[in-house]
Amino acid sequence: METSLLREFPLLLPQNLQKTVYEGFVSAQGRDFHLKIELPEDLQVKNARLHCSWQLKAILSGYQHILQQRMQHSPDLLSFMLELKMILEVALKNKQELHAPPPPQYYSGLLQELATLGWDKLAYMESSFSTLKLKAQDASGREHLITLRLKAKYPAEPPDCVVDFPVPFSVTWTPQGSLGSIHSQFVAALDSLKAFWDVMDEIDEKTWVLEPEKPTRSATARRIALGSNTSVYIEVDPRHPTMLPECSFLGADHVVKPLGIKLSKNIHLWDPGNTLLENLKDVLEMDFPARAVLEQSDFTMDCGICYAYQLDGVVPNQVCDNPQCGQPFHQICLYEWLRGLLTSRQSFNTIFGECPYCSKVRQLFLTFNRIGLGFSHEF
Repeated sequence: METSLLREFPLLLPQNLQKTVYEGFVSAQGRDFHLKIELPEDLQVKNARLHCSWQLKAILSGYQHILQQRMQHSPDLLSFMLELKMILEVALKNKQELHAPPPPQYYSGLLQELATLGWDKLAYMESSFSTLKLKAQDASGREHLITLRLKAKYPAEPPDCVVDFPVPFSVTWTPQGSLGSIHSQFVAALDSLKAFWDVMDEIDEKTWVLEPEKPTRSATARRIALGSNTSVYIEVDPRHPTMLPECSFLGADHVVKPLGIKLSKNIHLWDPGNTLLENLKDVLEMDFPARAVLEQSDFTMDCGICYAYQLDGVVPNQVCDNPQCGQPFHQICLYEWLRGLLTSRQSFNTIFGECPYCSKVRQLFLTFNRIGLGFSHEF
C-alpha cells in the first residue's frame, strides 16, 4: 500500500517513522493543494483528522458530508486519497462551469428584452450584464428599484430579485419568462403596498420621527416624538396599514401612563377609513410635534451620562421617572452606570441603583435580557 500511495501521490509524504502523519500536496487539474492527514496509532482512516489549506477548504466547502462518509468507509489511506482526488476533480469542474461566461445568445437576448421593456425602465447595468436594476413608480409617484442578479443559464433559471419591501417578494417564473414579466410583477406588488407607504410617508412628513433616522421602504416601525423626552414606538402592519398598530410608549411613568389610559379608553374611536396618523391623534387626544414647527431641542435632550444624543445610531430611550428630574439616558449607558455603583445591587436580571441626576436619593431599576442586552426599563 505504501508503494502504491507514493506512486499515486508522490507529493504526499510521511512525517514520522510510525507513518501516522502525512503532509504534502494533492494534484487536480494541473493545480496542487496542500493538506495534512493525522492517523491514529491503528492507522484507521475513519478516526483520522484531515487539515486542508484555505484554498482546498473553499473548493470542498459543499462536499464535507461526502468526505466524512468516504473517510468512514475507506479501508486505508490510499483508498481515501483516491476518493478525495475524485471529489476534488468534480468540485473544480463544477466551479469552472459556475464561473464560465454565458454564451453570446445570452447577451443578445437580454438586450432584446430590455428594448421590448423600454430602456427608460433600466436604472443600472453591470458591465458583465450579470446584475441590473429596473425602476418603476407607484401610483403616488414614488420611485422604486428592483435588483436582478442573472445567472448564466438565464432565462432557463430565474434571476435572484432584491427589493426594498416590507413583505416577501417572490417572482412567478417559467422558462419563457422575461424582464418584462418580472417588471410587471414588480409593479403589481408596488400597487399592493401603496397604502402602506402612504401611511408611512404621512408620518415621516407630519411628525418628528426619532428612529429610524433615514427609514427605508421596508421599515415598518417608527419611534415618534410626543413631547419632552416622551415618544411612542409603533409597528405598522404593511398588509393592513390603517389598522391599530402595536404601540409602546417610552418616557417617564407620570407622562406615559396617562397616554396608555387614553389609548385604551378611546380605542373605539379608531376608524380604518381615516389615516393612521389621524386615528393616533384622535385616540391620544393630542397633536404631534412637527419638524416644520419645532426644533429637535424642544422635545429631546442628550444622554445624561455620555452627553450625546446618538450612540451607535441609538437615541436616549430611558427617562428618570422623578417629575423634578426627567433626565433621559441611553439604555446601555444607564446599565453601565448602575453596574459601576458600589451601592447598586442586582436581583436576578434586575439592577437597583440611584439616578445620576436626582438630588434626592431614590431607587431605580433596569431590567435587561442578558442575551443581546435587549433592555426594558422602569424607574
